[in-house]
Amino acid sequence: MASEPQGGLTEYIQHHLNHMTVNFSTDHGTFWNLRVDSLAVSFVLGAAFCLWFWLFARKATSGVPSKGQALVELAIEFVDTQVKDTFHGDRRTVTPLALSIFMWVFFMNAMDLLPVDLAGWLVHTFAGAETAHHTYFRMVPTADINTTIGLSLAVILIVIGHGIKAKGGFGYGKEMLTAPFHAESMPAKIILLIPNLLLNVVETLSKPVSLAMRLFGNMYGGELVFMLIAGLMVSWIGFVPGVVFNTAWAIFHILIIALQAFIFMMLTIVYIATAREHH
Repeated sequence: MASEPQGGLTEYIQHHLNHMTVNFSTDHGTFWNLRVDSLAVSFVLGAAFCLWFWLFARKATSGVPSKGQALVELAIEFVDTQVKDTFHGDRRTVTPLALSIFMWVFFMNAMDLLPVDLAGWLVHTFAGAETAHHTYFRMVPTADINTTIGLSLAVILIVIGHGIKAKGGFGYGKEMLTAPFHAESMPAKIILLIPNLLLNVVETLSKPVSLAMRLFGNMYGGELVFMLIAGLMVSWIGFVPGVVFNTAWAIFHILIIALQAFIFMMLTIVYIATAREHH
């Protein structure tokens, strides 16, 4: 489904790395760049996940489940087992959060399996070739650093909320100043306030950075390989070898898609469990 690259492979890849954006500007320049493709695809996939699970939960029966219900139950049991093994508190809010993160990230990652030129082909079919050449639309939200940072920041805010809920505002603040280094005498405690605070701030800030960069790096790299194969398919290696290479990479990439969603979910659970522990 790849279209003939105009200007060579480099221009082909650069074209596909552009986002569909809406710029909000003032007389002093652009102050906000809205990536419509990442937002739109993320919203649609999140809504699809919620609708899918809601429909099967609404029609759930206690007898022999349908294939769709069995798949939903399998996903819920899988996530709940992971939460139970990692988090030893009340799971009533943690399991739904973990399930939402796993399924949403999995859906967004899975967009990498769609043909690279699908969006361009649709625009070409319904709007014409010239419009398609100037249309940018990236299908993988998690290959956008803004999406992964947004997800990671939301997770860390939830983690901090769990810590405050478990220890209270005073207890959470006290732990930020008195752990990991402890002292018996008051002068030593005062001296250790700044090192403790710095270490805890760095640890807190490193969590969203680690979450965001790990997911973004893996999905961006995978998307780039698909673009490279698609560009080579029409410019050098031919259709049949291109399909073979694309299929081989897609089969391998399925593992990365599921693994990255699982890692993001598990780290979220671990961070929540750690935040609720008393030191």
